[in-house]
Amino acid sequence: MADYQTIRAGAGVRTAQIDEGLRAHMNKVYGTMSVGMLITALTAWAISGLAVTSDPSGAVAQIGPDQFLTGLGAAIYTSPLKWLIMFAPLLFVFGFSAGINRMSASTAQTVFYAFAAVMGLSISSIFLVFTGESIVTTFLVTSIAFASLSLYGYTTKKDLSAMGTFLMMGVIGLIVASVINIFVASSALSFAISVIGVLIFAGLTAYDTQNIKNTYIQMAQSGDQEWLAKSAIMGALSLYLDFINMFMFLLQFLGNRE
Repeated sequence: MADYQTIRAGAGVRTAQIDEGLRAHMNKVYGTMSVGMLITALTAWAISGLAVTSDPSGAVAQIGPDQFLTGLGAAIYTSPLKWLIMFAPLLFVFGFSAGINRMSASTAQTVFYAFAAVMGLSISSIFLVFTGESIVTTFLVTSIAFASLSLYGYTTKKDLSAMGTFLMMGVIGLIVASVINIFVASSALSFAISVIGVLIFAGLTAYDTQNIKNTYIQMAQSGDQEWLAKSAIMGALSLYLDFINMFMFLLQFLGNRE
């Protein structure tokens, strides 16, 4: 009886330690993601401010009433450099995922923040295309949806792992369709991509949250703090990408164009 009580008490202590560690781990994930989002927003806003001017002297092109592209804006949005900027975040993600095992946790976090800045540069054109009010509104809608879906993924007892392969295949299909639509410029295809994109990244938000939680629980006993720190950064990257993509697809519906 005494042995049973000892084992039970020991299990209770381990469970409490895992619960406490999981809370700290998830706080690290959401905190890192939030800083990345802030870097992206500030970078996008700053770049768009430098790319557009109301002074026609020295401007390269006019894009609207009292709005002109500066030399920087022309280089980013109209020169062949725009293709590199457009696909740079995708290449960054592949490189980051492939090389994180060779990085320290502090280096991985720095690389993640650098990626967030590159993403800000890549999406900075939204401040030229959409009104500021609609961008803020869409951001708030995305935040509410993301928080709800992530909470569901964290608390549900349902195993969402079966969704993973299906959703990742959907992401690959979205990338291919988006590249094709760059050249086809079909409004119908663009609408379909946006609808499907919102649904896919909504599902990925719940799936990734549960996966981050389950991965921590499985590896918590190892005591490898360096690995757990890098796992938190990769979790932050996954949720960051879910949020950004859901925001960008929702903006196609909710955004009012300039």
